[in-house]
Amino acid sequence: MNSMASTARDARVAVITGAGSGIGRSVALTLAEVGWSVALAGRRAQALEVTAALVGRGPEVLCVPTDVTAPEEVAALFAAVRERYGRVDLLFNNAGTSGPAGVRFEDLTYEGWRKVVDVNLTGAFLCAQAAFRAMKEQTPQGGRIINNGSISAHVPRPNSAPYTATKHAMTGLTKSLSLDGRAYGIACGQIDIGNAATEMTARMRTGILQANGELAAEPVMDAGDVARTVRHMAELPLEANVQFVTVMATGMPYIGRG
Repeated sequence: MNSMASTARDARVAVITGAGSGIGRSVALTLAEVGWSVALAGRRAQALEVTAALVGRGPEVLCVPTDVTAPEEVAALFAAVRERYGRVDLLFNNAGTSGPAGVRFEDLTYEGWRKVVDVNLTGAFLCAQAAFRAMKEQTPQGGRIINNGSISAHVPRPNSAPYTATKHAMTGLTKSLSLDGRAYGIACGQIDIGNAATEMTARMRTGILQANGELAAEPVMDAGDVARTVRHMAELPLEANVQFVTVMATGMPYIGRG
């Protein structure tokens, strides 16, 4: 084994889903800057390559195009990571979709509902299960899973039933993983994010439907602010865990509703 590969195997290893843009890309850059090896997963191979180029290519970066809704692709992702690095220290379970915009609940199609559930909930389960198995089997045993929740894990926006339901479910998944992983040194926490500036939230700045029926622009924060919080969670010793944390744009209309 060459010295560069040895260095990669000695480093802490993070698997990041949804790594081709937005928060996933920002987390990958932030962790790589402090020495983590990063495995980048997402559906768009070209977008992953852009993230990898920003990180800097080498044995510390691995791109694995992955559809998280496909069990065989998730299995292949974690097999590739273990083959390359020998272990998994962190999963940032970040892949997600907001679903059809502006569709009233009564007009939501089964297909529209199912797509969001498949990505946000089933995809998170598949990735968490694969990471859990790896962390249980490896030596030294253990690792950390950080789930990307949302402000929508607390309160809904109008016309957001699929997204809101999956993010509430993510909270249950996080709690279950925390309990079931306890015996194996596997910690699990959740970061609930409000209005980070990404492609998914571009409409926040031009006007988004409010609970009173009005359209209003909302403040956003830099995705790097989220990434630094993920880094803090990731770098705690496994004896400590941030169970839940909310990071949001200070001026967003969340606190004070009701």
